[in-house]
Amino acid sequence: MNSAMHSWRDLITADPEICHGKPCIKGTRIMVSVVLDNLAADVSIEDLQRSYPSLTREAICAAIGYAAEMARERIVLISA
Repeated sequence: MNSAMHSWRDLITADPEICHGKPCIKGTRIMVSVVLDNLAADVSIEDLQRSYPSLTREAICAAIGYAAEMARERIVLISA
């Protein structure tokens, strides 16, 4: 595992007072789900950063790392 996979914990936060407790990029109200939804919709990192100027490449990688961790920890049923 590279250091980026470990660093997501430094950049992702969940505060009940911010965005109803949904995981967000630390210091912002940008929800991890928004970052992931945009990446899944093939929005480029550059376009994502234009839309959210406070969003760093490191924060985007942290969102992906968080999602990878959740995929390992939680089973989501997928219909065939």
